[in-house]
Amino acid sequence: MTEALRTDDLRFERLYKVPVARVFEIVTKPEHLADWWGPEGIARCEGHLDFTAKGPWDSTMINQDGARFKVSGQVTKLDPPNIVAFTWGWHDENDARGDESHVTIELTEEDGGTRFVMTHRGLSTKEAAEQHNRGWTSSLRKLDAAVNA
Repeated sequence: MTEALRTDDLRFERLYKVPVARVFEIVTKPEHLADWWGPEGIARCEGHLDFTAKGPWDSTMINQDGARFKVSGQVTKLDPPNIVAFTWGWHDENDARGDESHVTIELTEEDGGTRFVMTHRGLSTKEAAEQHNRGWTSSLRKLDAAVNA
């Protein structure tokens, strides 16, 4: 049974016409994460961005002006090719990690393709949810392009 979303939780859903295993590969492997991770306008990412095993991950997204945005967490659940879940926390300019939230990506086979559902739970404020909604919406446009390439 799926837990009800709080008002500050986010849910994104897509239907892709490619197999579950392929979508899972794109959302977990470092060589594919680089194609879609971070909102549009991110020039590059640095760090250890790998969702193929449980454990720590981190990503510093660098925009075209050189501004850096660091986020990190732990991969908490991995059930290939259906689920990857991880904690999420932004770092400030002193590299102190802020509030922690949790992201889950669930993939299921549907009509020969893949139903993609991502939830981001535990965001601390309505403003944080709005900012993450904009960021994920932009990132998922890049994911759509990567999956459909």
